[in-house]
Amino acid sequence: MADNEKLDNQRLKNFKNKGRDLETMRRQRNEVVVELRKNKRDEHLLKRRNVPHEDICEDSDIDGDYRVQNTSLEAIVQNASSDNQGIQLSAVQAARKLLSSDRNPPIDDLIKSGILPILVHCLERDDNPSLQFEAAWALTNIASGTSEQTQAVVQSSDGPQCRDYVISLGVVKPLLSFISPSIPITFLRNVTWVMVNLCRHKDPPPPMETIQETAALRAVGNIVTGTDEQTQVVLNCDALSHFPALLTHPKEKINKEAVWFLSNITAGNQQQVQAVIDANLVPMIIHLLDKGDFGTQKEAAWAISNLTISGRKDQVAYLIQQNVIPPFCNLLTVKDAQVVQVVLDGLSNILKMAEDEAETIANLIEECGGLEKIEQLQNHENEDIYKLAYEIIDQFFSSDDVFNNLIIFLVLVNKHKSG
Repeated sequence: MADNEKLDNQRLKNFKNKGRDLETMRRQRNEVVVELRKNKRDEHLLKRRNVPHEDICEDSDIDGDYRVQNTSLEAIVQNASSDNQGIQLSAVQAARKLLSSDRNPPIDDLIKSGILPILVHCLERDDNPSLQFEAAWALTNIASGTSEQTQAVVQSSDGPQCRDYVISLGVVKPLLSFISPSIPITFLRNVTWVMVNLCRHKDPPPPMETIQETAALRAVGNIVTGTDEQTQVVLNCDALSHFPALLTHPKEKINKEAVWFLSNITAGNQQQVQAVIDANLVPMIIHLLDKGDFGTQKEAAWAISNLTISGRKDQVAYLIQQNVIPPFCNLLTVKDAQVVQVVLDGLSNILKMAEDEAETIANLIEECGGLEKIEQLQNHENEDIYKLAYEIIDQFFSSDDVFNNLIIFLVLVNKHKSG
């Protein structure tokens, strides 16, 4: 009988749920589910970082000891720059462990300590994969913080090497496919920021084939043909600081694209016009108006004429101070009717805005031969051109002096006849 009871008890143990109430089974089932989810989450994180399970186990054993030691940030930074590979690796690993803390990792403190450039430099150590791994992990943890913390990592790794590496990966063409006047402002801001930064640094400058491939000027220039708000996004990326080099580039095509870009800026609001002036680009535009190839001169004429429309009186006066009148008037004899009309519009705007100083401007136009050219355009085959030329002559050059000269001329003719 005792043997039968032992056999029955053994059988009961062989059945998983035999002898258990529903509440006990439910509680144990929930505990299993929670544990499975935790394991799955941990496994997912490990896959993302490609970290072996064994390494993490070893780290977790050390973490507690490390926190007890409470190594100072100053010591970590100092040791991270050590020539001793063992000391350097331990310091970088210590920084990474601090950043891997579940609660309140001291990201800002590490950034302020000046360790970021050191970690970036460690990424270049091809002779020490473990050091590269630890540095990359530490930087990843910093970059996963706030936007300001991410920006700190970007700035620390900023340089021509990173720029050229990103370019070599073929990032340009996908970026260009995003650019259109209909792009949302928030997305546009990010794309423009990347495009501008791909053209940064002068030592060495970005590869010429990159500029040609990106047609970066044309791509970003297409943005500034949109609204003032879209144009301002580009200006906020410090785009104008790159234009002195582009306007003096030996390739005429780049000069032309640069001036075309600026012509869209001067067509914007007065704040944007002032940005072009403050960047000291107006004298360079006028130089290309005078000395550039015809395609560049044409774009420069647009840039000047647009400024006379969008600019304030003092901004237009700045054009006069930079001696824009002579090269502007020289384009009145070209065969391109559109260019002639653009110049006439610009001269008309300048004269109208000058108000009391209109006579001074008229004298400048006459002195450089502009008046004679405008008079000849009164016979132009294009109706808009000859009408505009006539209006300029009628409003700004038909003064009392001209009338008096005509009277004197008629008196002399009559005198000659009577003699």
